[in-house]
Amino acid sequence: MRRKDLEKERRVKEAVIKLILSEGFEGASISKIAREAGVSPATVYIYYENKEQMLESIYQEYAVRSNAYLMSRVREDMGGAELVRSLLLGYDTYITENMEVYRFVEQCSHCPTLNDGESDVCQIFDFLEELKDRGTLRRYSNESLAALLFYPVKAITLEFPTHDRRADTLLEELIQIVQRAILLD
Repeated sequence: MRRKDLEKERRVKEAVIKLILSEGFEGASISKIAREAGVSPATVYIYYENKEQMLESIYQEYAVRSNAYLMSRVREDMGGAELVRSLLLGYDTYITENMEVYRFVEQCSHCPTLNDGESDVCQIFDFLEELKDRGTLRRYSNESLAALLFYPVKAITLEFPTHDRRADTLLEELIQIVQRAILLD
């Protein structure tokens, strides 16, 4: 049995992301992925049973990483306003620094066969529940809170990917709006 090579696995993941973004789910065949990664199709099957399992595995890995990145910005001693600021600016930074991975996760999150609807947001939803229980956030649904926190950031960051003064001004304004809308304190 052949051993896994971490460098080859990394190249396969990068090839998957590149091809999904350029050719879509249907256009990214195992043979194209292998060719892009510089490996044989048999090598791809060392890491993944089939294309569906490969896409789901890579999607879940990067969705978990993005959530972990956001949660790493949170400290126990943060007040509500500081917490909202940290989450919004963290999301902006994550998108800016990981644009291809971000676009891949976004595309996969809209694919019903890859996304069961909650797996990639469970950690954030659990955290929002905790904040509601602490009396930090208003008792809105987690879906509405996540939408207020993250969708406007996405819109600004994707509109201004190089971050000019206008983007910074819009993000600061957004932070104030979201703080007023969802915080109890």
